[in-house]
Amino acid sequence: MNALSANVPEGWAAPADKTSQTDDERIEDVMPLPPPEHLIRFFPVRGTPVEELVSSTRRRIRDIMRGNDDRLLVIMGPCSIHDPVAAVDYARKLKAQRDKYADTLEIVMRVYFEKPRTTVGWKGLINDPYLDESFRIDEGLRIARQLLLEIGRLGLPAGSEFLDVISPQYIGDLISWGAIGARTTESQVHRELASGISAPIGFKNGTDGNIKIATDAIQSASRPHHFLSVHKNGQVAIVETRGNADCHVILRGGKTPNYDASSVGAACAELGKAGLPASLMVDCSHANSSKQHQKQIDVARDVADQLAGGSRQVFGVMVESHLSAGAQKFSAGKDDPAKLAYGQSITDAASAGTIHWRCWACSAPRWRPGADGAERLGETTGLHHTSLSNKVSACKRE
Repeated sequence: MNALSANVPEGWAAPADKTSQTDDERIEDVMPLPPPEHLIRFFPVRGTPVEELVSSTRRRIRDIMRGNDDRLLVIMGPCSIHDPVAAVDYARKLKAQRDKYADTLEIVMRVYFEKPRTTVGWKGLINDPYLDESFRIDEGLRIARQLLLEIGRLGLPAGSEFLDVISPQYIGDLISWGAIGARTTESQVHRELASGISAPIGFKNGTDGNIKIATDAIQSASRPHHFLSVHKNGQVAIVETRGNADCHVILRGGKTPNYDASSVGAACAELGKAGLPASLMVDCSHANSSKQHQKQIDVARDVADQLAGGSRQVFGVMVESHLSAGAQKFSAGKDDPAKLAYGQSITDAASAGTIHWRCWACSAPRWRPGADGAERLGETTGLHHTSLSNKVSACKRE
């Protein structure tokens, strides 16, 4: 018995990594993860067509943000990814739309692996990939990287929210556009993270509709930072960033929607006062749709009208859609994942919804920019407000 163990109370045994009685008092277990470089080595992107896709998409998004490309950026996809097979199925359909409207739209698939929770709940594919509270984060990271590669091989770029500050080391090289959510826009660590992310980043306004926290976040992320993170080899490290000049605001609504021309104008005025580019993205979901997925089409129509009127304040939109409309209730660890309906969201109705694929397939052309502002849907497809409404109504009845 050594001098240290002689002072340990009888019956108390510390894990090997526990430094004292006051250390890790509420930690049940610690499971080491393979370092990012291991996963990247098994699923490489360097020298592949996917690498060029990600790089070129980032450049095109920057050009759209800066007004050098008059196409509209469209981030479209499921609220969250829980079924990789359905995600690839959706990606194939979205790729067809991307190709069809490539001259007017830059379509990027929304591929969200992490979900912020107001209290508790399923936190996303990376955190609990098997939907059973086994929390195989190691498997979640692998599945996420594999899925991003598979989607990229289809020729479809991916966008995702950065919620955890370590997971970008595992998948960040496959992301063409990123978002910081309404609950984390004000977080210093997420602003620091954004300052070093290689992709353009959108900051959402606060859940109360506050725009200033997003403009503050853009200013912060544009500057260099030093902070703690991990190296690709897994070692804890001090990271020095250059700052990210490709950040923008996402209007997602607050206590009231903020997608209308007046709200967009007011937000752009705030951006101008802060010395930032007076253009932004509109989220058609969340508070802008009053968390009712059917209303996303109304938001899209309003944005299309703004574009048709010659507005250049909106350079992009975000849409939550999936293979099937609506959402299904599911509690990880309680419900059977095998009984889930295919291609339908499992995010609760309070935080997300989905909209029928065909509704968006027929509405996408309405966002077509023209030489003098924007062309209406009827000019490219023969569909007008009435026929579009009928299409949407038909989808709702199914």
